[in-house]
Amino acid sequence: MAIYGRLPSPLQSAAASVRGWKLRRWRYGGDSDRLVEEALQREHWSVAMWKTYQEERLASLLTRASQRVPFYRDQWAARRRAGDRAPVENLLSWPVLTKETLRASNREFLADDRDPSSLIHEHTSGTTGLPLNLWSSRETVRQWYALFEARVRRWNGVTRHDRWAILGGQLVTPASRTRPPFWVWNAGLHQLYMSSYHISPQTAGAYVEALRRYRIRYVLGYASSLFSLAHLAREAGTKAPELALAVSNAEPLYAHQREAIGEVFACPVRDTYGMAEASAAASECVSGGLHLWPDAGVIEVLDSETGAPARPGEVGKLTATGLLNADMPLVRYEVGDAGALWEDAEVCSCGRTLPRLKEVTGRLDDVIVTPEGRRVGRLDTVFKSDMRIREAQVIHETFDEVRVLVVPAEGFGASDIESIRRRLQERLGPAMRIAIEEVGAIPRTAAGKFRAVISRVGSGGAETRSRAAGGRS
Repeated sequence: MAIYGRLPSPLQSAAASVRGWKLRRWRYGGDSDRLVEEALQREHWSVAMWKTYQEERLASLLTRASQRVPFYRDQWAARRRAGDRAPVENLLSWPVLTKETLRASNREFLADDRDPSSLIHEHTSGTTGLPLNLWSSRETVRQWYALFEARVRRWNGVTRHDRWAILGGQLVTPASRTRPPFWVWNAGLHQLYMSSYHISPQTAGAYVEALRRYRIRYVLGYASSLFSLAHLAREAGTKAPELALAVSNAEPLYAHQREAIGEVFACPVRDTYGMAEASAAASECVSGGLHLWPDAGVIEVLDSETGAPARPGEVGKLTATGLLNADMPLVRYEVGDAGALWEDAEVCSCGRTLPRLKEVTGRLDDVIVTPEGRRVGRLDTVFKSDMRIREAQVIHETFDEVRVLVVPAEGFGASDIESIRRRLQERLGPAMRIAIEEVGAIPRTAAGKFRAVISRVGSGGAETRSRAAGGRS
């Protein structure tokens, strides 16, 4: 990054394009169109067909993991020596895998019959900034991007050949830069990569003009970044180009954010759910259903306290077993999110039979526990679209106190403060003390993501860290 950061902007775009062409060769090939069409056809399968599909792939993946992946092989060998005869092919025979375990034994999850140099290696800091290394084969990567092409782009009338923009967490321009460009053009992926770190009242107009100048058809990005840009453009009276689509990823999308993004860019706004580990994903259809990708992974919802399967429709810990990556299989991986599945198999009005996420309430550690013992998840309904704020963050400081950081917009005043206080009090109860503080900006995580809720109160009183209330790109 040190050398890249000193390059003039045209050379930075050239470097990004070289990287883009390499990624394009990994992500897409002669079989990509076939994989996309097959994914689209599977969207109308019956429950029985999906059950057979997943069971066959699970049996193969679990057997391989127990034989070729050092971490799992050692684990199962120890269990056998202890007299455990649980069937390897039964997913429920496997323990839940935590992120901490994956990080601590990262390389031990790579199959011993694969040469790492033949795989694509991704390094992610994750939510907390702790390192995580991921390895995938070209086949795995192409299957993943075929699913994205089918269930994000094709569903919404765009393709990978369209010119698009992304507002993401890569530091594509030096943090010290104060004048545009705050982006690089990646010719390999037809992508305008825009920094999420440089959006401000002073730069928003330049971002909007770049979307127009590069003839961008659709945009993908963090919900908070898309919202910040839309809000600032609207506040300044800047006319933004009409887009075909805005896709939110990596953070939960709140109603007031969706409304502002859709209004400013005059386009539909679709939510997605996913992770860099590619163990599970979901995308929103035109009817508003957040459809899971059962060909990418098996999702379980576990009770947050007991670890047993949650009741149908009940919110619990989401765990995922990826079906695409047999070279670094993650089995019953605790992704860190809380959510629920629809309890019935009623077909979505869009006509697809893919299962649906009922809700993703946020990170497990974003939950605020009130003095009465109630667990309160998403607080996005507190912040309405007509409030004169740019963004806000709720910090649970002690068991009976929350602090709200607010970045005010023009006209922000006592009525807004009172509205925030009242709406939080309604949700957190009268015993919770609420302090509201005006700030100039709210820091992002190491990955550039916005943290809407931070809980510093653990179940045992210990301080915990959390990330955005809010994948690959």
